[in-house]
Amino acid sequence: MLLEKIASPQDLKNLPISALPALASEIRELIIETVLTTGGHLASNLGCVELTIALHYVFSLPKDKIIWDVGHQAYTHKILTGRKNVFHTLRQYKGISGFVSPLESEYDAFVAGHSSTAISAALGMCVARDLNNENYKVIAVIGDGSLTGGMTFEALNNAGHLNKDIIVILNDNEMFISYRIGAIAKILTRILTVGLLKKFEKRVEAFFHRLHFAGRVILRIAKRFKLLFFPGMLFEEMGFAYVGPVDGHDIKLLIETFKKVKEIFRGPVLIHVLTKKGKGYEPAEKNPIKYHGLLSAEERESLREKITYSEVLGNVLVDLAKSNPRICAVTAAMSEGTGLKIFAQHFPERFFDVGIAEQHAITFAAGLAASGYKPVCVIYSTFLQRAIDQIIHDVCLQKLPVVIAVDRAGIVGEDGATHQGMFDITYLRMIPNITLMAPKDEFEFANMLYTAIEKMSSPVAIRYPRGTTLSLNKDKFFPLQYKEIELYKWEIMKEGDASTSDSIKIIILATGNMVHRCLKVVERLSSEGLDNLTLVNARFLKPLDISLLMRLLSNNGDSKVGKVKIITVEEGTLIGSFYSSICESVNTLFVEKKITSLPEIYGIGIPDEFIPHGKIEIIRAAYGLSEDALYRKIKKNCTIDG
Repeated sequence: MLLEKIASPQDLKNLPISALPALASEIRELIIETVLTTGGHLASNLGCVELTIALHYVFSLPKDKIIWDVGHQAYTHKILTGRKNVFHTLRQYKGISGFVSPLESEYDAFVAGHSSTAISAALGMCVARDLNNENYKVIAVIGDGSLTGGMTFEALNNAGHLNKDIIVILNDNEMFISYRIGAIAKILTRILTVGLLKKFEKRVEAFFHRLHFAGRVILRIAKRFKLLFFPGMLFEEMGFAYVGPVDGHDIKLLIETFKKVKEIFRGPVLIHVLTKKGKGYEPAEKNPIKYHGLLSAEERESLREKITYSEVLGNVLVDLAKSNPRICAVTAAMSEGTGLKIFAQHFPERFFDVGIAEQHAITFAAGLAASGYKPVCVIYSTFLQRAIDQIIHDVCLQKLPVVIAVDRAGIVGEDGATHQGMFDITYLRMIPNITLMAPKDEFEFANMLYTAIEKMSSPVAIRYPRGTTLSLNKDKFFPLQYKEIELYKWEIMKEGDASTSDSIKIIILATGNMVHRCLKVVERLSSEGLDNLTLVNARFLKPLDISLLMRLLSNNGDSKVGKVKIITVEEGTLIGSFYSSICESVNTLFVEKKITSLPEIYGIGIPDEFIPHGKIEIIRAAYGLSEDALYRKIKKNCTIDG
């Protein structure tokens, strides 16, 4: 087994090139075996095994820097850089991350969880290298999907302007740019690599420049004509030398190409590498979209019986769109993950996947709304962070009726710190004109979608969690009878009795998927004789139900207001959160003398830190949001001394 001999990239360099294809096969086997158990990004990683081996064979990490654009392609990199023996812990709690992080390894030069950042980071490192008079290579590895993100083009433009020594590798897995692989492609690659064509082009340019105006016109026309036939002209116009296309599964050719580029080229260079997504695993090759992100074996089993919140969204939108021709669905390269595939099948003319471009998605939806349509823009919480300005400036400032479905809000589990949906309450709550809701279950979620789409004419955001709902199966959920949610009104799930003189009134304001967990806790405590707990489904996070809050705090005119405690429960950061909004509102009510004394307010949520990867229930337990942890925390606050 060759892989047993590899503990670092230096060990890889000791192997002959002829042995590397066999090593690639062993790495693929390890990735397939691991990911089928732990879950993770399978197809994309299988597609760039040879590419990664060749990079480590030619360049010298950690002195040279490889910046990955998203960790979707970095599993081979992890295996080759000392994490082979712990690879089985991939995405597990306290195991190795599914993405790239400098906190995990010195070989990981920059964090890689969100797309389209690699060239920007790599260019910054190139500038720092030159300012320090240092000598090393910086390589940004991007996927073809990254080219749908505007930040990639911003960085390409700046890199061409600065003319720094940077290498960009475009890993084209034939799902964005197509180009035939073959003998001619290899020959063209070698010509481009050794620089012969470049030298010829420069001589031709010099000749035409001597012809002054006429020559420049002819040269401009010639370049435009070349653009029709050479895919690299796009990058050359931005100041990059273009090399490729290169067969991304021919290790010998990859090594030869990287060595020549390393030795000959100075300034911005883009190497176009063609790979097969899912390479070496037939199911992934046939269906690379399905096998792009694979759930763990445990999650796959649970999905056989239950419906996910994303599936609820997709089915509800299809149902509503049948009678409402103004409904459109918009997503940013996440049609599968967001449940919109079914909508795309039923209403292809009203479905829009804009690529990895969340900013554009929001403003595009705003344009639809301004023209009389009802767009539902479905984006993961962690990715929606990238579009805050567009939500403020293009949607809320104009009070446009865009519905933002915030998928994967809260703890997402194995994808970890880069993907946890911790901040959406905070960054959405601060924006004027927006209504922010969180459903307690799938039925309320469906009714919130119905209310937002059919009954509201202003911006709405609905946050909902990753994973399965409370329903046992789809048959028990569909078909639906929709009910309009009473706007800006909370729901009392259980009202407690604090009438005895030695009792304390506990008001639990629970949000979203924490409501049913808190209901179980209240039922447990009630069975123990504690009947002083009032549980509220605080389904509107903005605006708050101030009238109900005042009634609960007034204690029906009783003088024992000082014996009231409020406990807020949310699956999100406590900084600037629902908890913060309750503190602000209660203080305002007291200052305005609408309540006579201040209650104690205790917030249960995520502390001021980034949350690691691991199974959702493990993370919830670790951060005090599991049912047992909530039981202990709430019980502790059921007495005056607590």
